[in-house]
Amino acid sequence: MSSPSVNQNTYPWQNEPTWSKSEKAIARTAFDAALKRELHEVMQETRKMARQINEPDDLWELERYLTERRKDINHKYDSRGSRLKDVLGRLLYENRLDENDLRGLREDKMKSIRSFAQFLRDDAA
Repeated sequence: MSSPSVNQNTYPWQNEPTWSKSEKAIARTAFDAALKRELHEVMQETRKMARQINEPDDLWELERYLTERRKDINHKYDSRGSRLKDVLGRLLYENRLDENDLRGLREDKMKSIRSFAQFLRDDAA
């Protein structure tokens, strides 16, 4: 017997709102800009660390830093549609984006993005 509220032909991620072409473009532009800024920060720090290499251990410290940052960035910038609101919320929380970068997204998406950013702020407190 099937519950009337359950559709057997759906998957959990189908409950996610759909993104219009223009919303996808806005989100992609904001996502790419945040990623570019973060990678630029990593490049600046890498140059600084490289200039300070005097011992073999310094070289391995640079390698550890780069490995850690790569893993963090790869995890953070997950652009799958099912995670996009959370990713944008995290970037908003980290001040890598501001709401102007997301202008043009429907209010339901903005509310969800703001909510996740607030959750992260509350969790950090």
